[in-house]
Amino acid sequence: MMNNTFAMLGIGLMALGSVVCSAAEPVEAETVKGDTMPTEKAIFAAGCFWGIELKFSQVEGVVSTRVGYTGGSKDDPTYRDVCSKSTGHAEAVEVEFDPAQVSYDQLLDRFWAMHDPTTLNRQGPDVGDQYRSAVFCTSAAQRDAALASKAKLAESGRFPLPVVTEIGPASEFWPAEEYHQKYLEKRGRSACNIN
Repeated sequence: MMNNTFAMLGIGLMALGSVVCSAAEPVEAETVKGDTMPTEKAIFAAGCFWGIELKFSQVEGVVSTRVGYTGGSKDDPTYRDVCSKSTGHAEAVEVEFDPAQVSYDQLLDRFWAMHDPTTLNRQGPDVGDQYRSAVFCTSAAQRDAALASKAKLAESGRFPLPVVTEIGPASEFWPAEEYHQKYLEKRGRSACNIN
């Protein structure tokens, strides 16, 4: 009798499982479809990475940002390594974005607006090659768009000096130490004002 009860209970649970799974399948398919939105990554350097991370994170369509180091010769550099000016890395921001909401060209427009692309190896009081203006392209399409955008900016006459921003292929992006991530946001600041 006990074995028959367990057997019937098992059959009942299997039937219930079939009903639950059948009802859940379309919902799971929608969830999976929604979770696989295609995103792209872009990498920009424009001086101290705290301020540009905050500005990019406020752009609608930007999914995530993180600060780090790229364009240099040392694997897994630290902030101290990069500040020594011996690694060739730039302080940079990796921007993950949804191209259905914000285009790479729109991100480039924001990039040009948030710094002075005519100063070589410096932004404001920050001096050194780690503060250079650069676009690190993750694809040939990004390279072509960045070069065209830079040429358009140079021809616009917006800046009296030449645009010195480097445009080249992305290399390994090394995330900065955790205390640098969302630095201004964590401190409730809306800008990076260093005097």
